[in-house]
Amino acid sequence: MALWKDDRLARVALSRIVEPGDPRLLASVSSIGPVETLQQLARSAPDLADLQAETQARSQGLDPERILAVAARQGIRFVTPADDEWPAQLGDLEQPRVQGRGGVPVGLWVRGPQRLDTLGGSVAVVGARTATGYGASVAGDIAAAVAGAGRPVVSGAAFGIDQAAHRGALGTDGSTLAVLACGADRIYPEAHRDLIEHLAAHHAVVSESPPGWSPMRVRFLSRNRLIAALTTGTVVVEAALRSGALNTANWAQQLNRPVMGVPGPVTSAQSQGVHQLVRAGAAALVTTGPEVLEMVAESGQYLLEIPRGPETLRDRLDPVDRQVLDAVPVSRAVPSVSIARTAGVGPGTTDAVLVRLQEAGLVRGDGTGWRLAAPALP
Repeated sequence: MALWKDDRLARVALSRIVEPGDPRLLASVSSIGPVETLQQLARSAPDLADLQAETQARSQGLDPERILAVAARQGIRFVTPADDEWPAQLGDLEQPRVQGRGGVPVGLWVRGPQRLDTLGGSVAVVGARTATGYGASVAGDIAAAVAGAGRPVVSGAAFGIDQAAHRGALGTDGSTLAVLACGADRIYPEAHRDLIEHLAAHHAVVSESPPGWSPMRVRFLSRNRLIAALTTGTVVVEAALRSGALNTANWAQQLNRPVMGVPGPVTSAQSQGVHQLVRAGAAALVTTGPEVLEMVAESGQYLLEIPRGPETLRDRLDPVDRQVLDAVPVSRAVPSVSIARTAGVGPGTTDAVLVRLQEAGLVRGDGTGWRLAAPALP
């Protein structure tokens, strides 16, 4: 392997020869930099000896300048920590480890006009691929509210909840970005070609994997940490007990970002993972976009009033008036003395209260006594 001395070219080379999210490589890059890491791989330094054996096949004929040129012709740029566009929040990935993945990416491959440094207030909306109609509808509504408030929506362009989130944001002309587990030039899933091409043309498609790489299970685990790290909070809408969306939620929790869960029917297998997050205290329960905005906003913004049912006339009565009203029969008129005895209120007070209740239209008095005015109050 040639020894490059340019930081960007070294990062391109490392991106091409090592799997995304490999904590051994990324810890070395963080410690000694990409150029020295690349050189140590080339000379089989003891600290990276096992990694060097794994990368040897991919290192043959490696030409990072050509990789950048080919990517540029495809409309793909390589963004590194040295660029103004680099999202600073990715620095939080340096320490956490989840399922053997972790570390700050050596760079990101981006296709589309949206800059990554605009994602500071973004929200991730993720969930089941086999989403129900209920889940897709709620995810779309939440994404629409978040994007309508000027916050980008980040997801993974997968079937189900991801697709609903992207479309919900697009429906309000909001901003939305897809993070892929394959190269930014690849379309996965193929059924979402129109969606992904639209995002690439008007928003952005992002990947830690270099162009040409196909989706693999380990790359989805690495991708999930980027979704969590790029955003200020993660909303999980429908997730089974082994859903990959729970991995994203786990990353968000490790990064001290808010995790939110949308409840589903208690009989729904697609929502069991979400319910477990809420039950364990790992996620806050949310049901609407405004509730999500309240969770991720700065203190004092998007505050919601505690929901209450509509106030009735009975609610505005004082305690004694309600006590007398409760003692008035529904259909058969009775004397006020009977009502006073049932209510446990003095006769004089009861007479005065009955007059007030009649003026309010709540009771009706005739020559024989008093009864509730129709219709009866609940």
